[in-house]
Amino acid sequence: MTRLRYALIAAPFALALFAAPVAAQQAAAVAPDGWEQTVPDLSSLVEFDDEVSNFSVAVVRYDADRRAVDRRYGIPYSYIYHDRLRTFLTDWLDRMGDVDFGRLNREGQVDYILLRNRVEFELAMLDEDEAAVPEMAPLVPFARTIIDLQETRHQGARPEGRPSAEALDDIADEAEALMERIRAGDVPGGEIHPVAARRAAAWVRALEDTLENWYSHYMGYDPIFTWWTEVPSEHASEVLLAYADAIEAELGGGESEIVNGMPIGAAGLEAHLRHEMIPYTPEELIAIAEQEFAWMEEALVDAAREMGYDDWRDAQEAVKEMAVDPGEKPGLIYDLERQSIDFLEQNAEITLPPLASEIWRAQMMSPERQRINAFFLGGETITISYPTNTMEHDFKLMSMRGNNPHFNRATVHHELIPGHHLQGFMTSRFNPHRGMFSTPFWGEGWALYWEIVLWDRGFPRGPEDEIGMLFWRMHRAARIMFSLNYHLENWTPEEAVDFLVDRVGHERSNAEAEVRRSFQGNYSPLYQVAYMIGGMQFDALYDELVEAGHMTEREYHDAVLQGGRIPVAMVRARLTDSIDLSPGYRPEWRWAGDPLN
Repeated sequence: MTRLRYALIAAPFALALFAAPVAAQQAAAVAPDGWEQTVPDLSSLVEFDDEVSNFSVAVVRYDADRRAVDRRYGIPYSYIYHDRLRTFLTDWLDRMGDVDFGRLNREGQVDYILLRNRVEFELAMLDEDEAAVPEMAPLVPFARTIIDLQETRHQGARPEGRPSAEALDDIADEAEALMERIRAGDVPGGEIHPVAARRAAAWVRALEDTLENWYSHYMGYDPIFTWWTEVPSEHASEVLLAYADAIEAELGGGESEIVNGMPIGAAGLEAHLRHEMIPYTPEELIAIAEQEFAWMEEALVDAAREMGYDDWRDAQEAVKEMAVDPGEKPGLIYDLERQSIDFLEQNAEITLPPLASEIWRAQMMSPERQRINAFFLGGETITISYPTNTMEHDFKLMSMRGNNPHFNRATVHHELIPGHHLQGFMTSRFNPHRGMFSTPFWGEGWALYWEIVLWDRGFPRGPEDEIGMLFWRMHRAARIMFSLNYHLENWTPEEAVDFLVDRVGHERSNAEAEVRRSFQGNYSPLYQVAYMIGGMQFDALYDELVEAGHMTEREYHDAVLQGGRIPVAMVRARLTDSIDLSPGYRPEWRWAGDPLN
């Protein structure tokens, strides 16, 4: 039996933001219609409140306490931090064991399972961090000195000037001596893996930042301390940063100029997949991506033939040349979003709150940011990647070609409505405590799911649009292949770039930006996998619930958005009474079968 816990705010949708681009004359601004339609039916909120999780307070408490521990102790690889965090996490697991799971309502049980999964993952990541320390330790023997200085500060002790200056000098001398050794080929502790060396370099930079934080706390306020330590502090910082660079250059394995990444290996991927409740191996996920990739190549051939080309790459090149002039770009984006929303109203069942469509806006992306994000970013504000006057000529052309209107046909609704903007609008209003469990398999997967839905329902207006939308579908399959192969240390960043250029049709500068974005450290290792895999999960769950007649399409879409940012397997658990939940529940939902058989 399928359940729908929440009734979403139902209100007529009004779109009055969008106007044709202004050409010669600046049009007078007018107030949009429909402002009075933004207040919801409050009875629906009362109905929602009856079904709120009765474990949510525990989730909020854990999140706040966990962040507090991080703020107080969070020096990377600090022995004090590791000890405090392990105590915190194991205590939470113990206390969760005292909870009467049977007294929790369904949403409370979902939160309990999610929190247990989160704590177990944090313990696994802590184990990995602690295991990494011994290999790095010979390169960072001064770590404990810096950690102890900062801990003493946090305990309120006043440092003595002369001993502090001597400690700073000792740190600098030790780092300089180590720098000379590794440049001479004498590696402390013997041979070290390049990934561990890059990790050690990052640790040294974090310690330099900690040392600067320690020094700046007293500098100027304590005149004797400042008199003794000003020059030694500056010298220690300079040496530590130079030493970190030397570790990377001499021991980092000659990593490419594209990105200095840190592959996490098969064991690391396994831990992250378990946390995301994805019961597939990396090899199986690569096989799924290859199957999807092959289908897309066939669809590209059909679209190219409709355009009059024998080779889909030639058709794609023709589509890239359809880029608009820079000044026309914002108006095009507004028009594409209007088309997306109009199409949704006519061809899909999902509640679109009027205020969500009213408040979104656009801004242009800086040239510096475009070196990392070659394409659009979204949410309440869509950030448009398009060339500016300061860019080099070739970079301008590649940016325009890679962001042509037909490629944008998928990116605009992915970033705005029904994608990221609608997600953010709803999750800030329903189950916001689940933000701690946020996963790209829900976030990016939902936006990719709508690319699948709109494709299947005829959103492309011709073969040029099909070429553009298929570019992004193929791009997401490629992300699975190159990111997992990178973390398994099968591919280099250069090989990933070449794959995007040769097999997907990226402009080279855009491909380099994509790889840089994937591995520079700001994204989780599975982030690029999550787009297509999450989208396929939502599509499979639609078949299981809607096509089988357990829910209406609107109920399904609205329930997903109201349930919060959680693994898709737990969305399934929320909405299906036939799934028995227990404190140790772990989904084993293999929505794509056995791709290697």
